[in-house]
Amino acid sequence: MEKVIDEEKQGTSLVKENSLANDKKLYIESYGCQMNFSDSEIVASILHKEGYNTTQKLAEADLVLVNTCSIRDKAEQTVRKRLEKYNAVKRNNPKMKVGVLGCMAERLKNKFLEEEKIVDLVVGPDAYKDLPNLISEVEDGKEAINVILSKEETYGDISPVRLMTNGVSALVSITRGCDNMCTFCVVPFTRGRERSRDPQSIIAEVNDLWEKGYKEITLLGQNVDSYLWYGGGLKKDFKNASEIQKATAVNFAGLLEIVAKAQPKMRVRFSTSNPQDMTLDVIEKMAEHKNICNHIHLPVQSGSDRVLKAMNRLHTREEYFRLIDNIRKIIPDCGISQDMIAGFPTETEEDHQDTLSLMEYVKYDFGFMFSYSERPGTVAERKMEDDVPEDVKKRRLQEIIALQLEHSQLRTEAHIGKIEEVLIEKESKKSDAQWSGRNANNTTVVFPKKDYKVGDYVKVKIESCTSATLIGIPISYGELQ
Repeated sequence: MEKVIDEEKQGTSLVKENSLANDKKLYIESYGCQMNFSDSEIVASILHKEGYNTTQKLAEADLVLVNTCSIRDKAEQTVRKRLEKYNAVKRNNPKMKVGVLGCMAERLKNKFLEEEKIVDLVVGPDAYKDLPNLISEVEDGKEAINVILSKEETYGDISPVRLMTNGVSALVSITRGCDNMCTFCVVPFTRGRERSRDPQSIIAEVNDLWEKGYKEITLLGQNVDSYLWYGGGLKKDFKNASEIQKATAVNFAGLLEIVAKAQPKMRVRFSTSNPQDMTLDVIEKMAEHKNICNHIHLPVQSGSDRVLKAMNRLHTREEYFRLIDNIRKIIPDCGISQDMIAGFPTETEEDHQDTLSLMEYVKYDFGFMFSYSERPGTVAERKMEDDVPEDVKKRRLQEIIALQLEHSQLRTEAHIGKIEEVLIEKESKKSDAQWSGRNANNTTVVFPKKDYKVGDYVKVKIESCTSATLIGIPISYGELQ
């Protein structure tokens, strides 16, 4: 049940051997959200121009970078263990340099460099273009740090190096930062204020991916629904834009349509959505274009209005229900997934029951569920007592997970007997005689290989299922083929 529980995404070594003559070796690992994986591709592109090829052999690396996540304490502890491993290898390879990128870099910059002295350079999410200069400083024996947050940087001019790719699916970043000051979240502090990327650069990247054989993209951002391009700058400054800028601005629904029309045979996904910013025009565009996948990841975090207010989530339980009702009305077969936090400060048993009842109403396809983890620097950490006992948190989390498993089973069973279009991504983990891919609802489907290949769209008749996987037989090539 990887999708359901997802206790903490394991770090993935993003590697791609390259035949070019670059003679320096880069080993890079990413932890946490998809944005970090996308950022690592940007970093690899920047460093490729500086003579670095990526490697999957840690011992031969000249430069080791870990792209970090601060969303939960467990993520930080995992990264610390990896840094210990890097430094153990470094003792046998003194020329190796070790750096920390991303959200932990911004949050723990001084601790890593000055107090613990476990890394050579620290680089925040908006400073990756400065990496060549920082590496030079390290080579000159200086401390190297840049965690300055930017008001403009979107990396729209960087063509990412696709790392550890299946050649089928790719991430396309469209926004950076976040203006939603949820009290439990460090993202606004580690990634800065929200700004959007020029739609023309997004389309150029999408077209390039199609020409290289990719069949699916995921538009990516901390909050994709609030995408707003009016010529550049922070979203919060849109109110000061000129009348012409306002009249020609592109919102997320507009971008979604532009992307869908640019490559009508390419599947389009997006993540992550925020309930307060998910508008009807987005849902209508999804229904209008066959190549936009029928899946919305719609984090709710809690089913209690009181807790939602304490979290500074700018939607209520009833508003969330109305949004769900509209999605079901406009796209009846839409897959919906969730993020949920158990044991937020002051959460009562009644609040917890509200969460369970909300889940009963929606019956999500799958979800990512966690017990509350206090993050330094957040409003919750500064102003709220983490007062729900750990054993209560764990019990509530298990009840949430158990209910999600029931609902996941119901949702997958509803596919039995249907014929669904699946994009083949890879070989099944359990059998080399089967392919694995996803349908439009983002549910994994496995089926016999026959003569199909990775990257094919295939119509598959669903015959059985587990709570996380659909099992079927291939019928023919799909409509997007």
